[in-house]
Amino acid sequence: PVRHRWAGLRTEPANDKEDKQETLSPSEQTSAMKRLFGFEKEDISSWHRLVCLLNRPTDPASLGIFRFLFGMLMALDITQERGLSHLDYKYLDGAPVCRFPLFNFLKPLPMDWMFFVYFVMFLGAVGIMLGCFYRLACLMFISTYWYVFFLDKTTWNNHSYLYGLIGFQLTLMDANRYWSVDGLRKPRKRNAHVPLWNYTMLRTQIFIVYFIAGVKKLDADWVEGYSMKYLAHHWLFDPFKLILPVELISLMVVHGGGLILDLTAGYLLFFDATRPVAFFFVSYFHCMNSQLFSIGMFSYTMLATSPLFCYPDWPRRFFGRFPEFLQPILPFVSPAPIPSSSCVYPKPPSGSGEQQQEAHAAPKPTTPSFKHKFRAIFTILYIMEQFFLPYSHFITQGYNNWTNGLYGYSWDMMVHSRSHQHVKITYRDGVTGEMGYLNPGVFTQSRRWKDHGDMLKQYATCLSENLPHFNISDPEIYFDIWVSINDRFQQRIFDPRVDLVKADWSPFRPNSWLMPLLVDLSPWRTKFEEIEGSLDNQTEVVFIADFPGLYLENFVSEDLGNTSVQVLEGLVNVEIVDEKKNYSLQPGEKMQIPAGAYHKVYTVSEGPSCYMYIYVNTTEAELQRNFTKLSELQEKVRNGTETEPLPPELQPLITGLDDQDSDNSVIDPVVRLFLKRQKRMQEVKKRREASMSERFQRFASKKYYSIRRGFLMTAIALRNLAVGLPPIEQLTREVAFANMKEPETETNQEERLKDEVGHGEL
Repeated sequence: PVRHRWAGLRTEPANDKEDKQETLSPSEQTSAMKRLFGFEKEDISSWHRLVCLLNRPTDPASLGIFRFLFGMLMALDITQERGLSHLDYKYLDGAPVCRFPLFNFLKPLPMDWMFFVYFVMFLGAVGIMLGCFYRLACLMFISTYWYVFFLDKTTWNNHSYLYGLIGFQLTLMDANRYWSVDGLRKPRKRNAHVPLWNYTMLRTQIFIVYFIAGVKKLDADWVEGYSMKYLAHHWLFDPFKLILPVELISLMVVHGGGLILDLTAGYLLFFDATRPVAFFFVSYFHCMNSQLFSIGMFSYTMLATSPLFCYPDWPRRFFGRFPEFLQPILPFVSPAPIPSSSCVYPKPPSGSGEQQQEAHAAPKPTTPSFKHKFRAIFTILYIMEQFFLPYSHFITQGYNNWTNGLYGYSWDMMVHSRSHQHVKITYRDGVTGEMGYLNPGVFTQSRRWKDHGDMLKQYATCLSENLPHFNISDPEIYFDIWVSINDRFQQRIFDPRVDLVKADWSPFRPNSWLMPLLVDLSPWRTKFEEIEGSLDNQTEVVFIADFPGLYLENFVSEDLGNTSVQVLEGLVNVEIVDEKKNYSLQPGEKMQIPAGAYHKVYTVSEGPSCYMYIYVNTTEAELQRNFTKLSELQEKVRNGTETEPLPPELQPLITGLDDQDSDNSVIDPVVRLFLKRQKRMQEVKKRREASMSERFQRFASKKYYSIRRGFLMTAIALRNLAVGLPPIEQLTREVAFANMKEPETETNQEERLKDEVGHGEL
């Protein structure tokens, strides 16, 4: 038999292939199809042959190594992106918090029980890693993982969805037959063959992740370079800046390179000739992503999937090169895999009796049983379902907004970027008619509800249940949310005239209160770049588009002392509320907007109106001028060119600012801000210029305290469940001990909150 990518039945070195093949008769020569794909055309010519192919005995080594790596990465992920380290901040047990589960009946358990759920998930991940009570460990992991996943749509993303899919697949596979505790406990499982469908399903899943992500990037916004425009400014792309301008880096490297890699990675990993090239680019791509985005273990998980495309016996050949004294602690390199009932063994070819006698535990020929046929059917149906789901949004239309479906399970990774300019929540008392405004984000820690109609409906329902506690009866809730997607105009995403408490919503019907994306105005984006390029560094601009019959109510802060509105397209009326005056503007006309007052911009044309705000933060500009003067004065004092003594309020420019000076009323407030800013800049510079050892120490310390808190809080919760709550003083001391952090982070309250919660939204 000749070794190929799928069977993996041989472990001879690859350079023996040519010598061995020369000894075969012409009828035994390997066909081009088998060399490329690992099977013959005849293997898929009938249902019986296809079942035999999918259940073909395959070396378990590569699957076992992937199982170990996946379990290890998931154990790390549970303490971080899943949120074990800040679970009490995430669920806020007993607080009036609005939540966004996939199914409204899903509720989080009491806090101590949620820690128990995460503890079971962690034990499952460790069990997968070690291959210990493997099937039970997989069930422990996926049952708790999917419960947590369904519990909060605001944390949905493609890679979290992928973890759940891989966990589900591993539950059905025989991944504990190599380098596992179960193999030590049960010799019949140790080093036993696994059926080919185990590899087929995982490889196809990873192929789908890459390929569908590439197909989704054929979107015009990605191809034209608008989706991830800001990425080109990251320091990782500095080497490219030596030969290309930032605009071309964004278009060619970020968008063009990402599109080509996603479309081709699955194919390049599959074939022997292109696999080394694929390994290089895929590894480089995922290492960059680990630095560009806060995506937890995703980059490392994808790196762990790449070896699945190699020959299944690669671990034996790889670890066989290590010194003999390390062999006891490394995955074993021999003997050859033993037969397994999970596989279908063909009859030996004629004339191979001598080879069979020399083979290790030559398997007896078997015929496909019901379980083999069932597993083949399941594999095919699962693969078909995975190709279908990314395009199933014509069914789940209630989740469609400007982008289709529930965000985070369609492999449309990084195709859309959003920015929010204006969010207003208005309530109306259904009994008294009294109206008021709510702080956006009240009763929730999430921001994602602003972009998704299904979450907005849940949020409105939750607000209507909480507001009666504040003497607001039968409340009506209205949302006015302005969003720009992929550098377009800021525009409304939902109809601000609809009371979402009573609004109709169904997962199978489009939202009637969703405003259409003004794609006809997309060509304006090139004009935006010209306008922004003509402005100085202190001037900002915001581009607005609105629908006929609607108006934008806005408040200009007193800090923005130089704000004007200019019409680009359509007709608008501008009402200055305090002055009770209206001004009509046509395309090209502009007017000054008074600061510290409300105004309304009405769209009175038959089609959408487009206009822009141009403003200067005069307070910030004046502060920067003062900072420049203080910096020059400080430099003069240091080099001795300033001969006049400094007044008391400026003395800290020489002596510096310590903690005791924070409440000193003598010090000029601008000087205090200037010195604090200098201190922050010095800290940033120190962190950026830190050596690799210092960076690693900082990274390791942060992870240590994060993981430490997760485990200590879990121990407290498990103790509470086992023996009950201790006295409040003891519980306070225990939580304080769990919250202990390194001295550097203790000095920064804002940074400490961000680390504990995972974001600055609390």
